[in-house]
Amino acid sequence: MTPDARAVHEPSAVREPSDPEAIREPSDPEAVREPSDPEAVREPSDPEAVREPSGPQAAGVEDLWQRLAHVEQRVRHAVAARHAVDPEPDDPYRGQYLTPEAVERIVASRDAFAPVPAYGSGPAPHSPPGSRIGRLAEDFGLAPLDVELLLIALAPDVDIRFERLYGYLNDDLTRRRPAIGLALELCGLPAASSGRFRFSPSAPLVAGGLLEILEADRPLLSRVLRAPDRITAHLLGDDETDGRLHGLVRAAWPGAEPGTGPEARRVAAALGTGSGLVYLLDRGGDPGGLAVEALLAAGRRPLVVDAPALAAAPGPAELVRALAAEARLSRGGIVLGPVEALAPERPEGARLLRGLCAAVSGAPLIVYGKKNWDPLWTGESPVPVRVPPPGPADTARRWRRALAEAGASAGLPAGPPPDDDGLIEATASYRLDSEQLRKAAAVASRLAVLAERPVDVRDLRTAVRAQNGAGLERLARRIEPAVGWDDLVLPSATRRQLSELALRARHRDQVLGQWRMRPGGGRGRGVIALFAGESGTGKTMSAEVVAAELGMELYVVDLSSVVDKYIGETEKNLERIFVEASDVNGILLFDEADAIFGKRSEVKDAHDRHANVESAYLLQRMESFDGIAVLTTNLRAHLDEAFTRRLDVIAEFPMPDAGQRLALWERCLGEAIPRDAELDLEFCAGRFELAGGSIRACAVTAAYLVAESGTPLGMEQIVSAVLQEYRKLGRLVLESEFGPWLERARGRGEG
Repeated sequence: MTPDARAVHEPSAVREPSDPEAIREPSDPEAVREPSDPEAVREPSDPEAVREPSGPQAAGVEDLWQRLAHVEQRVRHAVAARHAVDPEPDDPYRGQYLTPEAVERIVASRDAFAPVPAYGSGPAPHSPPGSRIGRLAEDFGLAPLDVELLLIALAPDVDIRFERLYGYLNDDLTRRRPAIGLALELCGLPAASSGRFRFSPSAPLVAGGLLEILEADRPLLSRVLRAPDRITAHLLGDDETDGRLHGLVRAAWPGAEPGTGPEARRVAAALGTGSGLVYLLDRGGDPGGLAVEALLAAGRRPLVVDAPALAAAPGPAELVRALAAEARLSRGGIVLGPVEALAPERPEGARLLRGLCAAVSGAPLIVYGKKNWDPLWTGESPVPVRVPPPGPADTARRWRRALAEAGASAGLPAGPPPDDDGLIEATASYRLDSEQLRKAAAVASRLAVLAERPVDVRDLRTAVRAQNGAGLERLARRIEPAVGWDDLVLPSATRRQLSELALRARHRDQVLGQWRMRPGGGRGRGVIALFAGESGTGKTMSAEVVAAELGMELYVVDLSSVVDKYIGETEKNLERIFVEASDVNGILLFDEADAIFGKRSEVKDAHDRHANVESAYLLQRMESFDGIAVLTTNLRAHLDEAFTRRLDVIAEFPMPDAGQRLALWERCLGEAIPRDAELDLEFCAGRFELAGGSIRACAVTAAYLVAESGTPLGMEQIVSAVLQEYRKLGRLVLESEFGPWLERARGRGEG
């Protein structure tokens, strides 16, 4: 025997089974204490270490002590009976080997009723109404025998003496938890009785996650029973969430209140019918927040599950059992979503969802997502509830509450909170669920703390942009707006059209969602605009300005990642872009849109047919799009006419006139570059008919020439830059445009 093994069996570690008094004398402090003395079990060492304060919680724990005292009495009977027939009471290594005489006794013995009184033959304590043990039995459907078996299993976790005594009764001092055979014996049941079926996978104790059966490779009667720590903690009065669920489940955020609206009342009523399974179909609303409000209205504790984390967990089946047990223990309800994160169309995702629905079995379960519920996902069909987008007042209320809670936790200095009008104006174009809104409020509060001021609109917009996922960045180029209305030089009509685009994006949920101004046909609540004009007239920059006005980011679609030579792949790539764009607070920009939104043509071969299929798909997809998209083209005549009906705003970008060109020259050159006194920008604006993009290119080229020469910016550098731009554009150089500056340029060899 190794020294470690010998140390386990030293009398100082475990009471000597060879000493009869250690078992039979209750007066010995180290022996089994009298079950009639409740303090014997309740206070193994420090009375303050376990004793609960007075009140309902203390009464519930007192009931546990009384029930464990009854278990102790049965253990005492079993120990005394075992000791009475022990032929070798003085052997300190009992349980480590078998003598020939012991083998003969085992062969000669038969399975018979244990010496412990049969279950129900003696008086057993009954839990008072409302006790935790009584509630546990009611919520999990436990029979009285199940409760006794559970108490036998968790006794070592409450009183260390049971651990030592179970080792003696197991005839193996290394096995200090009750085996199934010992648990049946302590209940006065034979090994071949029907009690063994209380440990089957479908039995309430095991299926409900109240008991774990260890060492599955052993015979059934030798398998060890263990009560999870969460069950023991619950019976001792602890209501903290199971440690196995940390990072996966959280209770409702602080300050959440029961819902009083019609949707919340309807969902709360649906939770009390049938299986309690409800599916919230997200149509631009806040299904997670509605689920929490409905559970609170129904008197349930919301348990919000991180669906992507559950799907990625290495052992989801065990977590599902722990989650179902937690919902029953706390008499709460589960909020799970979005369902798309579980990929229920795949076998593993469907198994996970079906297992969760079966495990909760009567506890409220609210699932939400954007897909319609498939009856094949689970054996029980849910009550479907459509979740519309919230109104401006409701959105402002949610933001005020989230900012107040986040500001308090971040230590934000006291200041006037944003008024409803300011919140509505700043956040009207954003579409956030409750979790995203809570995170955005926390980020905005922290930004305000760094600046030592109250939260303002800039903080809100930065925080909302931080909630955008990275999925769209793999398909489009992300641009954080850095320009504003003052940077645009456009005709007044074009500016009005841009303002109309921002207005539509800001109020689309109210007009298209609440007022239903675009009903039927599966139409989405997207806003689509077309910017048409020559290259360099400011179409892309205008899209960036609109994004800045709305506090969003601009995502420029990379056509090289969309167009594919293989049939059907282009449509798949576009579908991924549309799906990702619907979930971000950003503007989707299709630059040079005529490349993929071109006209349908007469079908002459297979290529024409599939090209028309691609255009037809885009026509349908733009109808159901829920985001904001801008198409730019300098060949408007090449776009299919059917797209025109689906466009909300069409902005024309003409070539700038002389006055606009002068303003563009001033803007592009800026104030930092030194200028020569003879610089004549009016001459440049009047003579050189260039678009804004070309003027910017000329300004940059001239700045490089100034940096090289070390002299102030003059007409020579400007003219040289314009000549280079003309060569790029393939335009003729006319003396009538350049005047005397053309001869000077030719004299330097630049003409």
